Amino acid sequence: MKKIFWVKISPFDKKMVSIALESGVDAIWVDDEYFEEAKNLAKVNIIGEKKGDMQVGKDLKVVKITKKEDEDDVVKIKGEIPVVIENIDWTIIPLENLISKTTNLIQSVKTPLEAKIALETMEKGADGILLIPETLNDIKETAQIIEMANNENLKLEKVKITDTKIVTMSDRCCMDTTSMLAPGEGMLIGNTASAFFLVHNENVQSPFCAARPFRVNAGAVHAYIKLPNNKTKYLCEVSSADEVLTCDKDGNTRVVAIGRNKIERRPMMLIEAESQDGRKVALVMQNAETIRLTSPDGHPISVTKIQKGDQVLAHFGDKTGRHFGQEVKETINEK
Repeated sequence: MKKIFWVKISPFDKKMVSIALESGVDAIWVDDEYFEEAKNLAKVNIIGEKKGDMQVGKDLKVVKITKKEDEDDVVKIKGEIPVVIENIDWTIIPLENLISKTTNLIQSVKTPLEAKIALETMEKGADGILLIPETLNDIKETAQIIEMANNENLKLEKVKITDTKIVTMSDRCCMDTTSMLAPGEGMLIGNTASAFFLVHNENVQSPFCAARPFRVNAGAVHAYIKLPNNKTKYLCEVSSADEVLTCDKDGNTRVVAIGRNKIERRPMMLIEAESQDGRKVALVMQNAETIRLTSPDGHPISVTKIQKGDQVLAHFGDKTGRHFGQEVKETINEK
């Protein structure tokens, strides 16, 4: 699950609040008298004692760990609301104990290093961080640590193209993101929810059109797209502000937002491939030179030039069913 990033700024410092907002925090904790001022700076959750979108005691609890009984008090909450863990002296032992027993744990930290350790404790880490910064850099560095913690690493495999077929005119989806995508970066798209091609973004200059490094021409409306937290969606269901995964050749992912989903009728083609152990992956894509899959070395390969025997990258998940994008353990055979 996504790691939460909160920042507590007391005494109030407008510059620190602005940097926190620019760093993408999920909530800012300020003294109650500064609630309105903080709220006017941007649309973000404000935490406060008696004022705020989230109020201490009602929407979250704060527990100072000084003895074993304090840990027991956290466990009794059963993860129903976030619990901010405060330590008199920085130590990971209470967090280790609590991670094994409950969830919704927000560890209070003062430095980026403490944040990194808290997010890696017991391999699972705290569910979030409450940073009490001393400098602007503390906020920026912790934001980078949170971003890295939220980036999944997925296993990609080489698959060999087995067939391509022309498909009649169909509706296809262009995923226009609010981010600039790097060379070798793309989205995981497939005809089934257990096998995905790495579809390259359109940052390649072409004689036919300018580069569009924010775009992935993903495939037909029925196809699945990989989302964070092992979820999927049909391409036709993706809309503005939805979060999807991008992925590079090494399986490093990041979360980007969709700005627009362009659905248009276009000539299409089916591309099929197979892994060394016989698993199959397929996708119906637009039949055009500017649409590309990704080679094992991260380079784009146009679908109009792909031939039998060519190798591209794919990701395979467990062969399970899906219910509204959530994985469901059931017998399923998709063709």
